[in-house]
Amino acid sequence: MVELPVIERSVHWVSGKTGRRDDRTFRVRILIQLLFAATSVLIGIRIAGFCRAALAGTTPLPTRPPGVEGYLPISGLMGLLDWRFQGTLNTIHPAATILVLIALGLALLLRKSFCSWICPVGFLSELLARFGRWSFGRNFRLWPWLDIPLRGLKYLLMAFFLGAVLSMGSAELQAFIQSPYNRVADVKMGLFFLEMSRTGVLVTGGLVLASIFLQGAWCRYLCPYGALLGVFSWFSPSRIRRDEGKCVECGMCDRVCMARLPISRKDQILSPECTGCLDCVAVCPVSNTLEIGLTKKRRIQPLTFAGAVMGIFLAGYLGAQAMGIWANQIPDSEYIERLPNVHSPLYGHPGR
Repeated sequence: MVELPVIERSVHWVSGKTGRRDDRTFRVRILIQLLFAATSVLIGIRIAGFCRAALAGTTPLPTRPPGVEGYLPISGLMGLLDWRFQGTLNTIHPAATILVLIALGLALLLRKSFCSWICPVGFLSELLARFGRWSFGRNFRLWPWLDIPLRGLKYLLMAFFLGAVLSMGSAELQAFIQSPYNRVADVKMGLFFLEMSRTGVLVTGGLVLASIFLQGAWCRYLCPYGALLGVFSWFSPSRIRRDEGKCVECGMCDRVCMARLPISRKDQILSPECTGCLDCVAVCPVSNTLEIGLTKKRRIQPLTFAGAVMGIFLAGYLGAQAMGIWANQIPDSEYIERLPNVHSPLYGHPGR
């Protein structure tokens, strides 16, 4: 039996802070990010093996990882609207819809925590920014006259995609969901990385380079998914709150905020840019000055916040599995038939 002091020390270590004084983050967030990043890598390896087996016609195919549908948010949004029309969840990419619901639920309850605690792209973006600070001593910031309109790009992209989805009727949604393109959209996503074109390499390389110099370049300026979660987070009861009486106005919270919010000048943070990363809380030198909570008196400890993030995610994932709406119902024979021709015009986007 494990001795209580060992458990206490483990809890203390997990809930503790890591990083230099002016660049701290809670260790539990890094551990959760690592967990989801490792899961994403494993999913990538498994979908690559699935694609190779399907192209070779090897039966039975390895188990296809439904989690790959996390990279199909547009299909997930379409599935959500179609679910409302049909009364049942589609069996082509059901996990995409479940993951969109989980992300929206997190945004409503715990701000954009999906972006800063779960999203592997967000984690990679943070690592690149840290590399930039290690290499050049700092990340750079665009001038406000350029930064503000560029931040609007992700909301324009969100409006475009959301408008396109919401304008579709029941028949149009069904036609898209059942289209040859959508039936292999997960495989096409996997092949995009396995067979990346020169344009794909240049664009990806440009984003990586930009993320080294500008913290969260993709997340801050271009991610429509993050923009949508930000809109939902406006209604979240949880928010960063500052005790003005205790604040020494050191400005450290402003410097570490990945969204570059003026935390030291606000009583509470309502901005849709806040990701709930809690780095501002971790770096604050005065205890209990900055905290996340539902009200001024109802504060949430970082470890409790982490448990809530994981609890909501696991409840959605395990609940979908228990109800049989996680894995798709496309047979192996269909993948074997379709994949050799996946680059043909038949599998182009229906909107082209």
